[in-house]
Amino acid sequence: MYKRTIKVAVTGAAGQIGYALLFRIASGDMFGPETAIELSLLELSQAMGSLKGVVLELEDCAFPLLRKVLVSSDAGEAFDGADWAILVGAVPRKAGMERKDLLMVNAQVFIEQAKALSQCAKRTCRVLVVGNPCNTNALIVKEGAKRLEARNIFAMTMLDQNRAVAQIAMKAGVGVEAVENIAIWGNHSATQFPDYVHGKISGRPVLEVIGDEAWLQTTFLETVQRRGAEIIKMRGMSSAASAANAIIDTVRGLTTPTPPGRFFSVAAVSDGSYAVPEGLVYGFPVVSDGERWSIVRGMEHNSFSKEKLMITLQELLQERDAVLA
Repeated sequence: MYKRTIKVAVTGAAGQIGYALLFRIASGDMFGPETAIELSLLELSQAMGSLKGVVLELEDCAFPLLRKVLVSSDAGEAFDGADWAILVGAVPRKAGMERKDLLMVNAQVFIEQAKALSQCAKRTCRVLVVGNPCNTNALIVKEGAKRLEARNIFAMTMLDQNRAVAQIAMKAGVGVEAVENIAIWGNHSATQFPDYVHGKISGRPVLEVIGDEAWLQTTFLETVQRRGAEIIKMRGMSSAASAANAIIDTVRGLTTPTPPGRFFSVAAVSDGSYAVPEGLVYGFPVVSDGERWSIVRGMEHNSFSKEKLMITLQELLQERDAVLA
């Protein structure tokens, strides 16, 4: 009945993002209606009661695609045989807390998970890091999980892309489906660069349609860059449903062919493109044929864009040096 079965490991599975994510994976939103799913859920031992409650809800949904659910507080057990690992679990950012404050707090978590992935996951396992600071946490995984292919390790910038698309659509008075090719360059942080210059609205350049570059260079950029902090301020908690939605979008982007003339955003291990040092996990515009992804080549940047790309690159280099020292 099903063409394949995919084992998906999710860390921090009882948390807000995990709760918003698991039901969508099990329903087929991530891998489609012909792929059976085995979920392997990792959580701290003190949260195991909550996680088991989530499993009861998954059972009560009677998802036809969901074949098996494993729960564990042991990373090795959770990652055993995984095809995909979605690393959501991390110490969360709280009000007034910057991403840099999370850097050293979460580094040890991802060092241990990298070891378990390297030892237990399939060699072909693909890893999407969501827990912040996600670019540098993905770098830690890349360095620690040498058995896995470096090009199969990613960090999520799709949430930023979705935020940017929504802001441009509202400004232009169009539906979000009319907005395309808004790349997120660099770090998933307040230094990221949402690239409106190469974006299009109904096939026309964003700049041509909106015609307000001052807004694009200030209000638009700042809104996207600081959206996560604004949500924490309003909700008292970090983004959850929108983050889960972006996880789905990222995995689908990597596993289905990209429409001609379009691209999407993900942070991946650099091959040296755009003067980004090889090995750094940096946000790029990419395309996929459903199996292999590649960075979009030949994009030209004006002086404003170059400045923004350098700022976010410098931040990532500082983070790299802090955790790999």
